[in-house]
Amino acid sequence: MKKLFFALFGVALVLLSSCSDRFNSNDPGRLVVKITDAPFPFDMIDSAAVTITKIEIRRAGDGLPDSIPPFEVIFEDTVILNLVDLRNGVSKKLADVEIPSGKYDLVRLYVAEAMLKLTDGDSYSVKVPSGKQTGIKIFIEPALEVEGGLTEELLLDFDLSKSFVLRGNPLHNNGFIFKPVIRAVNASTAGRIAGMVTDTAKVKIKSPIVWVKQDTVVATTVGDTLGHYAIIGLPAGTYSIFATKENYDTVSFAGVKITAGNLTIQNFVLTKK
Repeated sequence: MKKLFFALFGVALVLLSSCSDRFNSNDPGRLVVKITDAPFPFDMIDSAAVTITKIEIRRAGDGLPDSIPPFEVIFEDTVILNLVDLRNGVSKKLADVEIPSGKYDLVRLYVAEAMLKLTDGDSYSVKVPSGKQTGIKIFIEPALEVEGGLTEELLLDFDLSKSFVLRGNPLHNNGFIFKPVIRAVNASTAGRIAGMVTDTAKVKIKSPIVWVKQDTVVATTVGDTLGHYAIIGLPAGTYSIFATKENYDTVSFAGVKITAGNLTIQNFVLTKK
C-alpha cells in the first residue's frame, strides 16, 4: 500500500521574539513559509492539488493594545500546489516576509479547494469546510518566539493520510471527505531522519511505509522507488521508528534520538513473510 506523502503541508514559517512588550519593537523579525507533504494510502492517486489563498498567524498573550490586530497576514495570493511533488522530505517555500517581533501561537490556513486526480483519470473536487471563509486553525505548541533581526521556522505538516477520507471502499469509491489533520513544529528546534529500506538480499524496496511514534504516531512517509525515505520537522526527542511494506514483516527500532538541526540516519532490512 502506497502513501502519497500528502500530509499535505509542512509549512515552514520563520518568526521571531517573545514577550508582549516586544510588539512595540522597531525591529521586525522574518517569516519564511514552506510547504511539504506526507503520505496518502492509495496506489491510485496521480495528483493531489490544493489551492491556498491566505495564511495568517496570531499573536499570543493577553493585554495586547487595541491598536494591534491579533492576526498578522503573512501570505495572500492564490497558489495551487501538487502535493505529490512534495514528498519524502521535500518542501516548498511559500512566503518570506518580515513580521513584528513577539510570540505567535496559532496559524490560520485558508484553503479554497482540494482536488484529487486518480491514475485512471477520474478527478474529485473536495470541499473544504470553513477552510475558505475562516481558515483551518493550527495551534503552535509551544508558541513561537520571534525576535527582531532573527529568523525562526515553523513546519506545518498537513497529514493527508488522515485528512482525505475515502467514502465507501476502493471498489465502490463515492469520493472523499476532507477532515484536515495538521501538526505545527518549530523547525529551529526540530531535526530529521532518513535512510534506506532494503530486503535481506540487499534489494531496495520500492515505496516502503515508514512512521515515527512517541505515545502516538507523530509522522509518516512513503519512501521513493529506490527505497529511500525522509521525515522532516521532528521535534528533538526520542522516538520509535517503524518500516513495512505489503508482504513484508514490520521492523522497528526504539530509542532513536532526534537532535535539533541534525540528520539521524536509520536504515531498515525487511524480511518477506
